[in-house]
Parts: sequence; structure tokens; C-alpha cells
Amino acid sequence: MLIAKTPRGEVIQQVPKKKFWQIRAEANESNSADILLYGPISSETWWGDEVTPKQFKQDLDSLGDVSTINVFINSMGGDTFAAQAILSMLKRHSARIDVYIDGIAASAASIIAMAGDTIYMPSNAMMMVHNAWTIAIGNAADFRKLADDLEKITESIIAAYEEKTGLESGKIQELLDAETWLTAADAVSLGFADEIEQEKLVAASISGGVLMINNLAADVSSFKNFPQDKFKSAGRTISTANEQKLVDARDKLNEVLEQVSDDVDSSNRIEPQTLAPIEEPQDTQILAYMEKQIALKKRKY
Repeated sequence: MLIAKTPRGEVIQQVPKKKFWQIRAEANESNSADILLYGPISSETWWGDEVTPKQFKQDLDSLGDVSTINVFINSMGGDTFAAQAILSMLKRHSARIDVYIDGIAASAASIIAMAGDTIYMPSNAMMMVHNAWTIAIGNAADFRKLADDLEKITESIIAAYEEKTGLESGKIQELLDAETWLTAADAVSLGFADEIEQEKLVAASISGGVLMINNLAADVSSFKNFPQDKFKSAGRTISTANEQKLVDARDKLNEVLEQVSDDVDSSNRIEPQTLAPIEEPQDTQILAYMEKQIALKKRKY
């Protein structure tokens, strides 16, 4: 456990040291590696903890001489300094960096995305950029200094976007001031992404100001321009990481149907678009649903 302290040395909370990333080398001969950033870029694991940034670099260095690093992002953001540190580490790495926005890259997560030599966004993914903000306590002098600090932090954020997009800083500042939510088409048009992928299967729903996207729960009630209409009627699907599991389960069901009946009509085959909606936003629910369908079909035939 880490005791977090204010700049004045006041203990304010205990926070566990917990990685918010996964780094793994591919088990094939592709000479590539994956970094998975799903969830908050947590300030608790970085603020006041000099071990965690070092650990990320050690994990990155442990990959060895890989030629390509694939970074998969589904995050509502988090700590700007953590994001800037990851951005710098990735940009210094000799490997080619390919970034994939699996669902959403908002706030600090969009800063990390700028490390990509190529940034891929499915047509149904989103990115959000805004000014630096925080929650604080203190007197008038503290808040005046804090405002100055936030402006400097925002300048560093603009610099990260400016290098990737080629946009003028004034234009980027306008986007940050407006808390801009970018579709894949918007992001490519403005230079925040490079290529639009075919629409991916993304699990998304919103209720009570909480967005569930690919099993990531995020409170979006504090965002002034959150595009709720884009998530309100989002269909039940599955995350990129588990998309193959759904395909395998579908194929397994079709195989069972063929085994238990010699005259199964082709209309009984299960295709992705015919899957019934699932209410709960967990990928495991989909696999459970498929297993249940297999059991039902066995009884039927």
C-alpha cells in the first residue's frame, strides 16, 4: 500500500499499487507485442509513486527488440502525467507503434493514442479531447496557482495533439474548450487518427450517467457535451478482444446442429446479425447465451 501525500506532506488516502496495463509479447514469430490499456489511467498508481512509472518502462523494455508494438485502448482517461509519461516512453521506443481504439479513447487516453505511427479507429469508436481539469481544496492563492498550473498542463496536451495532427494550436484549443467528442470520421479528418477500420463489435450501453463500453464502467455525468444519443440505443455486441470467442461459439453451435440432425435447414444456422440482444453488458454473458442455445438445440433434435 502507498500512502499518498499532498505537496505539503499531508496524508490524504491509501492507494494500492496496481498496474493499469497489460504488456505481452506475441507467442508467434511476428516479432511484435501487445499493450492493453483497458480502464482508467489511474492517478492513484502514479501520483507520489516513483516505482510505477519505472515498472512500466521495465515491462516495456522486457519485450526486447520487437519490431511492432500494438497498443489497444478502451479508456475514459485518467491522469494526464501518467498519459504523458506513457506517450514519451512509446515514442522513444524503436518499434513501430500501431494504436487501435477498441471502443473509446477519451481525455488522457487520447494523449497516449498520439504515440501511434498509425492510429486505427473502427467506424463506431470515439475519441474525446478537453482541457485539463482537476478537483482541489485550498485558499484563493492555492486556486490561482492551480489555474496557472492547469493552463500549463493544457499547453502540454496541445503539444502532443499538435505533433500528431499538424493542426495549429489555436484550432486544437478550440476543440479542447468545446470538450469535443470525435467519431472515427471526425478524428481522421482532423488528423487525430489515420485509418477507419471496419465497424467492430462494441458492447455499449448507458444508464444513470454510467457508460458501459466493452465491460468498462465510467461515470460520464460530469462531461458537459457527452453524446448520450450515440450510446442510448447501442446494440449488445462484444469487445474486439473477445470477438473471436463469439465466432468460435457460433461455429460450435452450427457444428452441433449438423451432428444432431441430418436435415437441418440452412435457415437454422446462427449468423452474427441474428443473435438475440443480451441485456447485461458482460462478454461472458454472450458465451453463456451461446452455450444455452447449444443445450436447447440438442434437446430439440
